Amino acid sequence: MKNQVLILLSVMSLGLITLSSCNKEKSSTTGWAYNDPDWGGFEDKDYLGQETGPGLVLIPGGTFMMGNTEQDVMYEHHSFPRRITVSSFYMDETEVRNLDYREYLYWLNRTFGTDYPEIVKAAEPDQEVWRDELAYNEPYVEYYFSHPAYDDYPVVGVSWEQAMDYCEWRTDRVNEMIMVRDGFLELNPNQVNADNFNTDAYFAGQYEGIEGKKPMKNLDPSGEEYRKVEFTDGILLPDYRLPTEAEWEYAALAMIGNLPHPDEERVTDRKIYPWNGTTTRYYKGGWQGDFLANFKRGRGDNMGLAGNLNDNASITAPVDTYMPNDFGLFNMAGNVSEWTMDVYRALTFEDANDFNTFRGNEFKTLVLDDEGNIAAKNDTTGKLEYRLVTDEEVATRRNYRTGDVRDYLDGDESSMNGEEFMYQYGVSSLVNDDSRVYKGGSWNDRAFFLSPGSRRYLDQKESSSEIGFRCAMIRVGSPSGNEIKGGNNFKQKKKW
Repeated sequence: MKNQVLILLSVMSLGLITLSSCNKEKSSTTGWAYNDPDWGGFEDKDYLGQETGPGLVLIPGGTFMMGNTEQDVMYEHHSFPRRITVSSFYMDETEVRNLDYREYLYWLNRTFGTDYPEIVKAAEPDQEVWRDELAYNEPYVEYYFSHPAYDDYPVVGVSWEQAMDYCEWRTDRVNEMIMVRDGFLELNPNQVNADNFNTDAYFAGQYEGIEGKKPMKNLDPSGEEYRKVEFTDGILLPDYRLPTEAEWEYAALAMIGNLPHPDEERVTDRKIYPWNGTTTRYYKGGWQGDFLANFKRGRGDNMGLAGNLNDNASITAPVDTYMPNDFGLFNMAGNVSEWTMDVYRALTFEDANDFNTFRGNEFKTLVLDDEGNIAAKNDTTGKLEYRLVTDEEVATRRNYRTGDVRDYLDGDESSMNGEEFMYQYGVSSLVNDDSRVYKGGSWNDRAFFLSPGSRRYLDQKESSSEIGFRCAMIRVGSPSGNEIKGGNNFKQKKKW
């Protein structure tokens, strides 16, 4: 009798498991089967969560106090503390290196160099940023970017526009790598001019490539046996880009390290720098007194005394030098300042949204042909063409009414209706819609600029020996990553 009961329970249990499994394969709305050609082939993707792209670290989002963390010694009054929330995102563990940027130039030259050498030329960093009228820096002009001794040093002389182009290129190369790695495309290193993998062009059906050994099975009974990878498959990564100012500052402060306990939601102390304490030196351990960042201690003192070089770097240092912060990010203070996406305005903190704070939106849409289809891709680079949305297209919207909102509510002529205004470029200021925020302090800055709340700006076409950059990427789905507390317990899909 006992064995019969056990058998009955086993059968019932198996039935429940089977029923549960069947329920997962059916729509809770219509009862139709998912992933079944006999039922039309609608797919419920087995999505395992966003994989972490090469070089990136997950930055779990949250709320923090953005703005000054010490006295405003410059009296600029443009970074008052205010509480905001930043969504989870990914960020490069280190600044982009010379080696990374040379790989970019190599690809550009191999792809466009024969027919469009101007594309390669436009991407080259300005190595003459090292020059100074009253200093001998010619060796850096000649060696810093190209010599292997500086491979792991941060690239400098790159403008904001060049950095954004690098991010676009990196997006496509990483996604191309995923397509090859997973067998959807064959590796093709001989792409030339417009015949190169571009993520948007591929999704739009304007790039074919060489079909791989493991094409995507098409479950639509009315279509071909195999299909291309689609955006809704979730296989390819979102865009690499520059971080917003809010993201950069949040990642630099890394207040997660100041939580008394992982299960508590309170922070009792603020930070002046990306590490705890009010000093720029180690305060305990075997390196007591050594610097935590590469910066200028005072006039004429870029690295300390011979035999005891405090930061051991007269200019920049390798990107993984010094202690990382509590998010695992290196050199979020010192070494080089870093570009952010934001357009600079002194009073943005008064007007910007307290969720994902950002100034610099230019809302765009794809260029379509007369029949409403996506226009042919760019014949030179293989990219699709975008344009700003027009005022007429968004006239009935509530959330925005124009395409370019970089100067929205900023006190300029257009927002003051002809009254006295603040920003007259070249007359009363050097601020315009091309002024971009950079942060972090550099090898040639004093300690004040190492505070994540400090901010400065430069024209997006200009560059400096003191400014580099790192990339960021949105986190889609769960803000806590693929292995989360509560909810669905996703596992990491791939590891680089």
